This record gives sequence, structure tokens and C-alpha cells, in this order.
Amino acid sequence: MFGWEFPPQISGGLGTACYGLTRALVQENIDVLFVVPKLMGNEPDNGSRLVSASHIGIRQIISTDTADQHFTRFKHFTREGCFTTLEVPSTLSAYNMVHLQEPVYTLEHWNHSITVAEPVQERQSFTTHSETGSLYDFKGGYGPQLIEEVFRYAQVASEIAITEEFDVIHAHDWMTYPAAIAAKRLSGKPMIVHVHATEFDRAGKQGSEMVYTIEREGLDEADRIVAVSQWTKQILMERYGIASDKIEVVHNGVIAEERTSSDIKQMLGSHVVTFLGRITYQKGPEYFVEAAAKVLTLFPEVHFVMAGSGDFLPQIIEKVARMKLSSRFHFTGFLKRDEIDQVLAATSVYVMPSVSEPFGITPLEAVQRNVPIIISNQSGVSEVMHHALKVDFWDTDALSQAICSVLRYGSLSRELKRNAGKAIDLITWEKAAQRLNTLYYELATNIHPN
Repeated sequence: MFGWEFPPQISGGLGTACYGLTRALVQENIDVLFVVPKLMGNEPDNGSRLVSASHIGIRQIISTDTADQHFTRFKHFTREGCFTTLEVPSTLSAYNMVHLQEPVYTLEHWNHSITVAEPVQERQSFTTHSETGSLYDFKGGYGPQLIEEVFRYAQVASEIAITEEFDVIHAHDWMTYPAAIAAKRLSGKPMIVHVHATEFDRAGKQGSEMVYTIEREGLDEADRIVAVSQWTKQILMERYGIASDKIEVVHNGVIAEERTSSDIKQMLGSHVVTFLGRITYQKGPEYFVEAAAKVLTLFPEVHFVMAGSGDFLPQIIEKVARMKLSSRFHFTGFLKRDEIDQVLAATSVYVMPSVSEPFGITPLEAVQRNVPIIISNQSGVSEVMHHALKVDFWDTDALSQAICSVLRYGSLSRELKRNAGKAIDLITWEKAAQRLNTLYYELATNIHPN
């Protein structure tokens, strides 16, 4: 299994999902080898074998083409022959794709550079810098070297493919698709790509062409695709041209956690409305602010908490200031797990006005903490969470009315909490793992369901 995040080093829901899913798969007696770019040493034990790509030697011959400083050429020796890849510099970030200029060299240059230039060679032909080969110190996360690290990660996958025993390859989101493709081509084993989000979710129509191309290649190469919702499956069919029968919908789950108490509510008052997530295009923060202004005309004492960070944060702060709402808004920045617990413990109603949300685990975590939730119809979690108020992300009138209703009517708030609390017991990672276990068996034994 190839991932890009693992707790406690996470930037969003991807790491949380990988942890919950792998833990449940181990309980299904699946042996999971989980590869991540960099481990920090304080990861929780979930029963899987965690491997840091930074500790895997990359056996390669490196030669720099001095005539073109934009590329670094890498030779790879495979069972079929020798091929060369060109490393492309980039400043892309996974959660900040909007309004970025594409690098001069795109993924096409990688594809055009791959040729069988030399005959098949034995593995002993690798030139190494040590017994295990060259080590690449991955930074992990989503920094300026993201694209470089994505393809370095694919080189590590090549090493794993020829040294480890496994039955199925499982890749989480676009950063790991090149790695999964490399492992599949070397091992001949079936490949699953797990789509937690697409470029259309993250950036709408103005996303990165390079990321879209990587996604498209991974989806085409995959033997099966796992989508976290019907919403995501529809995007894959409409935007990427993927056949419906190639896609399996497996909803995310949530890990049961103990509730915590907090004194924040006493500090802010009796009515606290919370937005929790990346403050970026996908999450719809501007609609939250516009709805808040309407709520304050009826409930002037309400406090609004925006917990998170992201590329839209400066403009959202400016928007709040222009609308003269600053005294009612609190921006926390990125929060750790225990800080999130404190905020949710103080929250009267949680709001997720996402423009395009493949799933959305945070609303489930809010329900666990006895908080009524309002979510957008444009979200995967709306497919499984029936005891929530739902609105279209753009309808700020409906959103403000829903917030006011929860604040005004205690009976509505109590009923939402009670029913959602019962429903949450049925939305588990164990269910997701059971579905995946069946899918693994079908692929490993070459059984195709009708």
C-alpha cells in the first residue's frame, strides 16, 4: 500500500483515512506493507508494517545532461530493459493548485522520454552508492518539491517491487499513482487506486494539467478503482471517462474516540458555529462567511470559529474585515488533534459548506462529540449521514436559515444529535475493510464478479 500521509503528520483527511483503513484491514487478517515518504518515529501502531521511503536505497545510474539544466536523467533497469526518466522541477502543492503557472516541462516529457534503449540486464548491473543504493531524504507533505518527490517515490516503489512479496498493490491518491504503476509493471501484480479526491475537487476547472494527467494515467492503469463516494464515482466517469463497472464505491468510516470537555464555550458564549478544514476553494469558506453575516442579523451574539489553514485564509480574513464581522470571527490556524477536540466540545453547530467534497470525515467526528451538523449536498458524507441538515453550498440563505434553526430550536438540535449519534455506529472502517478484503481476493485470484 502506497500512501502520502500517516498520523500524526497529516495535512487533511487522507492520513486519517489511511490509518483507520489499515488498522481495520489488519483486523481482517490482511498483511499490510504501508509505504510513506517519511516516517518521524512517533506514528501510532496500527498492526501494519510501516516503511519509510527515505530508508529505501534507490539503485540507479545518474547522469546530468548539461545541455539542458531543466532535467536530471535517471536510468532504470527492469526485467524488460533499460529506460530513462527525466526529473521535472515544479512548485506545485497538493492543496494549492489554483492560479499556479504550469512548469515548462509537463508529464508528457516524462512519457516521451521512456524508451527501451539497452538490452535487458541483470540486477547486478545496478551501480550503487552503498549496499542498498542511494538514499533520498523525502520531506513528505506538499512542499515545493512535491512533483520531484512523487517520481523519486516511484523509484522507491521499483525497489520494493523486486524485493518484497505481495499480492495486490493499493495506492492512495495521485501522489502515489506513479509508484503503483512502477510496482505493477515490475511485479505483474494487480493494482488498485483509491480516489480520496480529484483535481476537480481541489481546484475546480482551473486545476493543474500535470496532476490531472498523473491521475488519468493512474486510473487507466488500475485494474480496479475505489471511490470514497458515489459523488466521486460520478466525477471519475464524467471527467476522466472511466467505465462505471471499473469503479467500486467504498465509503469511509470513523474511529470511535472518547469525548472531551472544554471551557472555550464559556469564553465565547452559548452559541458557537464552527468551520473546520482547509481554508481553500474546495471547502467553500466564503459561503460560510456570507451565511454568517445573515445569521448575525438575527443572532448578534453568535461567535464563528474558522479552524484550519490554507491558501484562501488571507482573503477570507480580508473578507471578514470588509464585512465588519471581525469581532465575531476567530481564526485558529491549523489545529492538532487535542485542540480540534476542544473546539468541537465547545461547538453548537458544525458547518461543512464544501463545493466538492469526495467524502468528509470531520462531520462524523463532530457527530461523535455530540455536535449537530450541516453539510453540503455536494459531499460524499451526505450519502451516509441521513440525520444532518443539508444545503447546496452556494445557497447561503438556506445555510443561514439552517444555522438559525439549530440555534433557535433546542428540540431540533437534540434530535439531530440523537439520530446522528445512532447512525454513526454503522459508519465504520471495519465495513470498508470487509469490502476491500473481498476486492483483494477477487484481484489476487483473478475472479471477476458478474
